[in-house]
Amino acid sequence: MKSHIGAFLSIGSPAVTELAAECGFDWVLIDLEHGCESEAALPNQLRALRGSSTLAIVRVSAPHPDLIARVLDWGADGIMVPHVNTAAEARHCVDAATYPPHGHRGVSRTVRAYGYGMRLPTGEMPKPIILAQIETAEAVENAAEIAAVEGITALFIGPADLSFDLKAQNSPRPYDDCVISIVKAAKAHNKGCGILVRHADDKEKLKALGFTWIAMDSDLSLVREGFKRNIETARSW
Repeated sequence: MKSHIGAFLSIGSPAVTELAAECGFDWVLIDLEHGCESEAALPNQLRALRGSSTLAIVRVSAPHPDLIARVLDWGADGIMVPHVNTAAEARHCVDAATYPPHGHRGVSRTVRAYGYGMRLPTGEMPKPIILAQIETAEAVENAAEIAAVEGITALFIGPADLSFDLKAQNSPRPYDDCVISIVKAAKAHNKGCGILVRHADDKEKLKALGFTWIAMDSDLSLVREGFKRNIETARSW
């Protein structure tokens, strides 16, 4: 299965989004859950990717059908949904993101995704990428059932949330054991598996496990670390 290398974009700047595409990322995650971007400003982020091969994935703040439909109508290639804990919740996401007979997304031929009516789809309607985030002990237990849901593209681990929830629930399962379990569940159903990577040193271990959707840090973290290195260098003069 092909590997997709991406980055999380939290700053909310179309210029940063455009730069990420220029640098050659396979995909970017435009973050409406924790990022600084507002929903109304999202189209300008998507326009910044026009003409590039970089896929636009938008993390919605919650699996609201109207929000999911608008994001896709505006031209996103897919969505990431946080805190998908059960197969029923995964099916709800697919239902909101896909057209009948696979779902209940409303059809409009004049939206940006279809060139405001200038590029109408022919044949079967397009199916979006759907990344279901596994971020709780409950979701780990249900990972195989979530991966089995038709329309889910990949399971995507949220390391911070998963680690926090395991501690909050006093789970006896170690974090690393949960990660391995999630990857196995995805592979068993021929689905991808992804994770946010904060430390480049982790890449070999994650590559060996078989992750196919890799997010290499976020724009905000990269700018922060760059600023810190810069001021440390300047202070040492």
